[in-house]
Amino acid sequence: MPSSKQAVKEILEALPTLLAVAVVETETGMPLASHSNIAEFDIDTAAAYNTEVVKQKLKAIQALKLNQSVQDILLTLTDQLHLIKLSPKADKFIYLAVNSRDTNLAVARQILKSQSAVLN
Repeated sequence: MPSSKQAVKEILEALPTLLAVAVVETETGMPLASHSNIAEFDIDTAAAYNTEVVKQKLKAIQALKLNQSVQDILLTLTDQLHLIKLSPKADKFIYLAVNSRDTNLAVARQILKSQSAVLN
């Protein structure tokens, strides 16, 4: 099984124009591995806030008594896409930020799906 660092490396190879990517521990919000192509992009802050997004969505699903699991969470900004993909156990997630004009959303989702499925 690939490590968090290997997952980040493979995502970067598949999406070289990404803004940032991180594998984050869901419980603590700590990035296990990360990369940013923009010096000003604070990946630790992004990981912490997106951890809260994930936790709140999981709580909402539980409160609504939905028999569902989160596939991914998409945040569409003015010219960016932020995609969160949970691992099968939901103990980790991959956070990806890309320019919307440079990235095909379907391709990005497929890449994250393959990498999140094998996170250990």
